[in-house]
Amino acid sequence: MQRVNIRERKWLQTKMMALGIKEDDIEEKFVRSSGRGGQKVNKTSSCVYIKHIPTGIEVKCHRERRQVLNRFIARKILVEKIEKLRRKAFEDKKKAHRKLSRGRPLYLKERILKFKKRRSQIKRLRAYRGAVEDLI
Repeated sequence: MQRVNIRERKWLQTKMMALGIKEDDIEEKFVRSSGRGGQKVNKTSSCVYIKHIPTGIEVKCHRERRQVLNRFIARKILVEKIEKLRRKAFEDKKKAHRKLSRGRPLYLKERILKFKKRRSQIKRLRAYRGAVEDLI
């Protein structure tokens, strides 16, 4: 029989605390699992179904024969899914920020535009001066 290691349980607890997952936010049900196992599977509710209410993430686990192990594995999967969701949200925010800050700063753009306007006026005056000299 496989047992849940104390170190793994502590790791899971610290991860859940770090992500802000509370036991009160988790809805847990035990159902009968499908698949291999014969009469044992038909008699016992070893499959674990958990739902994290704030995010709406659902996990169903029936890998092991024991309910305790399935509870642990389901919580582990839930933590991984929430981490992935948060990481994706962080990356999207980071990407949006990069998109906004791309290019030159506003003060530099204003200086460049000012210089370009001055330069275009000088060139326009040259063209005007040349046209006047042709008439004379």
